[in-house]
Amino acid sequence: MLLLSVLTLGIADSMVGPYLVLFGTGTAHLSPLQAGVFISLTSVSGLAVSTWLGRRYDRRASRWPALVAVGAAAAGYAALTTTTDYLVLLLVAAGLLSAGTAAFPQIFALARTHHDRAGGSASRRRTPALRSTWSLAWAIGPMIGAALLASGGYRRLLLTTALVFVLVAAPLLLLGRTPRPRPAEPTRPDERRPPRAMLLAAGSFTCFHTAMLSGSVVLPLYVTGTLHRPDSQVGVLFTVCALVEIPAALATMLIPAGVRKKVILAGMALFAVYFVLVASATTMPALIGTQVARGIALAVAGTLGITFVQDLAPDSPGRATTLFANTLTVGSLVSGLLAGAIIQAVGFRSALLACAALAVAGCVLLAAVPRTARPPATPERSSALVKALRDDE
Repeated sequence: MLLLSVLTLGIADSMVGPYLVLFGTGTAHLSPLQAGVFISLTSVSGLAVSTWLGRRYDRRASRWPALVAVGAAAAGYAALTTTTDYLVLLLVAAGLLSAGTAAFPQIFALARTHHDRAGGSASRRRTPALRSTWSLAWAIGPMIGAALLASGGYRRLLLTTALVFVLVAAPLLLLGRTPRPRPAEPTRPDERRPPRAMLLAAGSFTCFHTAMLSGSVVLPLYVTGTLHRPDSQVGVLFTVCALVEIPAALATMLIPAGVRKKVILAGMALFAVYFVLVASATTMPALIGTQVARGIALAVAGTLGITFVQDLAPDSPGRATTLFANTLTVGSLVSGLLAGAIIQAVGFRSALLACAALAVAGCVLLAAVPRTARPPATPERSSALVKALRDDE
């Protein structure tokens, strides 16, 4: 059921995401600045809503925060078909579309809660499976969006997106009762994880996601502006990357928990190398080859990164997953301005190298994260703990 929810959510996001700014400037007749404010307001409000719903989930784990998120998104995209008034559009962005950004962390938090009950190797395999499903959705969603635009314009695209968000809720309703949280395992004072670990992890993945999103701005401009390639070849590059992500994410199922951090560090380092390779590439085959490296890096950091941050706070899956998702949102806020400013100041190749530097910064911050003091409690360990406490009484 969770696989279906992630698949439909990814399709809904990727159907409309690449075209939302174009809707603002084309159909709603917004200026570039107004369109930028519209998108940024969605992201900023989404940070607040996602954080609030993450805390709500940890207080009482359930599927209702996820249902609220997808329901608000469905209502928001449907509302966009009824008005082009700028003030109303901003209200829709802040009140409805922003809540939709919480759907991703909420579904992955639900997955963590259900998978912890399963325990064992099955739990470790399911997050990579969900992440590969997300990559699959992003490989096909933009094509569906383009077809809807060509056949019925933005009204058809937005209404279909709203419908797909409604479909995300169907598997969640059939998921079954959310397991009760496991008993929290008491820890010695020297075992308690300091906030420093979470801050370093958040900084690391913020750098990584800023590099990823800034690179997504720079790459099309570099390919078409510096290398003078047609626009269609940019789409080929992004499609190759998405297709590589799927098997790469599935391959992370085979990685033992003990080396997870080292593999993420290797993925971030590979991402830095990717930007250097793109900056030196001049032919289409070479550019396609770089997308293999990009797909592997994104799959490794995206898939194992979620689990890594969740393991830093095993008793707060809602807040941990939201923290990881919010690093992507912060990256989206910073990336456009950062990439544009660097391109204007020093050019496309230097902007790519700046993205490489951000990926290296992410490596450094992640390397500084203290080792996990204790693994997440399994059902067996929790049972033994309860028995020991009873014996003490």
